[in-house]
Amino acid sequence: MIKDIDDREMPLLDHLLELRNRLMYSAAAILLGFVVCYFFSEQIYAFLVRPLAAVYEGQTGRRMIYTSLTEAFFTYLKVAFFAGAFITFPFVATQLYLFIAPGLYRNEKQAFLPFLIATPVLFFLGGAMVYYVIFPLAWRFFVSFETAGGAGTLPIELEARVGEYLDLVMKLIFAFGLCFQLPVALTLMGRVGLVTADGLARNRKYAVVGVFVVAALLTPPDIISQLGLALPILALYEISIHLVRLAEKKRDEAQAAEEAAADDD
Repeated sequence: MIKDIDDREMPLLDHLLELRNRLMYSAAAILLGFVVCYFFSEQIYAFLVRPLAAVYEGQTGRRMIYTSLTEAFFTYLKVAFFAGAFITFPFVATQLYLFIAPGLYRNEKQAFLPFLIATPVLFFLGGAMVYYVIFPLAWRFFVSFETAGGAGTLPIELEARVGEYLDLVMKLIFAFGLCFQLPVALTLMGRVGLVTADGLARNRKYAVVGVFVVAALLTPPDIISQLGLALPILALYEISIHLVRLAEKKRDEAQAAEEAAADDD
C-alpha cells in the first residue's frame, strides 16, 4: 500500500482559501506582467507587425491605420495584457500545480512534473510556429488580393487597422499555443484511464475530421492557415498515441508492483 501521499487534512474553507491565494498570486503576476509589458507595448507591437512589414519590404507608402480615436491606445493596452499573460503563463501553470499537489502521491508528483515543464514549452512552441511559419505565408496570401487598378477601375490596397491586426495575431498565437497542449492533455487522460492508446488509434479518422473543423473555426478562411494548424495537431495526435501507450505501460507496471508488495505483506 502506498503511504507517501502528502495528505494534509484541510477542511473546505482552507481549500477555498488556498484556491483564493493561488488565484491572487496568478492575478498579481499577470498584472505585473501587464505593467512591465505596457512600457514596451510599442516595441512588442512592432515585433508582431514585423511579418507583415517583411511582406511590404521595399514598397513605399505602406502604413497601418486606426479609425477610432481610442483604437491605438486600447490596442497598446491589449498588447500589454496579452504579452503579460503570455510570459506569465508558466507561473500561472505552476500555481495550478501547487494547488493540486497536496492531493497527489509523491510518485504522482514526479510523474506530473514533466507535464508541468512541457506545458509552457509546447505553448511557446505553438506561438513560435505561427509567428515564424504561418504568418509569413498567410500574410503573403492575403496581400496577393491587392490589385493595381486600371482604366475605369480603382486599385485595391490593404490598409490594415491596428486593432483588427492585433486581434487576428493574438487569436492565432493563443489558438496554436493551446492546440499544442494536445499531447499533455491526452497523456494525462491516459494515465488516469480516461483514454487508451488503442482507442485513440481506432478513432483516428474522427480525430482528423475534428481537427480540420477546429482549424477552420480558429484560423482565417484560407487553406494555408488551416493546414498550418491542422497538420501539426495531427502530428501531435500521433505522438500522443505513443505517449499514452507508454503511460499505460508505466501504470500497469506500477499496479503490478503494488500488487506484488501487497502479496508480500
